[in-house]
Amino acid sequence: MSGILVIGGYGAVGAQVSTTLDGWFPSQVIAAGRNPDGARLPATVRRVRLDLADIAGLERLLDPGDIAVVVLCVEPADATVAETCLSRGVHLVDVGASDHLLRQVEDLADRATVGGATGVLSVGVAPGLTNLLARRVHERLGGAQQIDITVLLGAGEQHGADAVGWTVSRLARPAAARPRRYLMPGHGRRTAHPLDFSDQHSLRRTLGVPSVTTRLCLDSAFSTALLAGLRRLGVFRRPTLRRLITTALSRVHLGGDGFAVRVDGVNGDRHAALALTGNGQSRATALVAAYVTRAVLDGALPTGIHHIDQLPVLADVPERLAAHGIVPHSLG
Repeated sequence: MSGILVIGGYGAVGAQVSTTLDGWFPSQVIAAGRNPDGARLPATVRRVRLDLADIAGLERLLDPGDIAVVVLCVEPADATVAETCLSRGVHLVDVGASDHLLRQVEDLADRATVGGATGVLSVGVAPGLTNLLARRVHERLGGAQQIDITVLLGAGEQHGADAVGWTVSRLARPAAARPRRYLMPGHGRRTAHPLDFSDQHSLRRTLGVPSVTTRLCLDSAFSTALLAGLRRLGVFRRPTLRRLITTALSRVHLGGDGFAVRVDGVNGDRHAALALTGNGQSRATALVAAYVTRAVLDGALPTGIHHIDQLPVLADVPERLAAHGIVPHSLG
């Protein structure tokens, strides 16, 4: 087989993607990013320096034709990286979580098909596992009219600065719905606040559900309440304060590393709910990306651009994660 290029391969998610894939495909993984010395990786993983702004550098990596799939673990400025891969017939697994960027990649569907390439979007925990649970809830109800997604993250987990910055930037946006309290398995009842995750947008397109809302809370109730209060005060709308808070959250960890996702669906008076719990959200995201990449390399996926919930062969990813301590729950 040809190689696997993991862009952002030295980050919190990318390093674990590289390590997992190297265990399945020894000596076939190339980790790329701006800091080759910034992560522990197996000796069999090749390291290269790559800046996403350097498209010519990416082209030099791809043009020999020995890269089969690119796993994109950092968010680029636009869809140029995706276009560069797909136009060369290189498959793409995109861990991004910003809807405007995912829409740009969706628009490359014809180019991917002509090139014989597959692009998989919404890969990770949220989006990703949330999308797969939403499809199950939708099908269980015979078509949901409303889907509510609740994501609980461990405030004690050390996330990459980019991931923290992404969350803080979403807190700068006005809340589009009300907070809600849900029972999160393993964590009790928690108040979650609306946040602009991409799954609440893409699921309207892929499932045709009229209303989808995603909410976030942390395992630390204090941290959740603090962030919600700062949001109400408009603190996150000030760029200087946003940068300070991002730095603080990257350094201070006031909780554990447990995470949970819950998806509730409603159709009339019918209700269905599913959940997953585990430890290490970054690790879980990396595992989802690795399983998707393996399916791409196995030739199990059709060409074109697809969100993870549109691919039946990936529907059992939650069950595969049980071997890694990520536990499914049926809540009704």
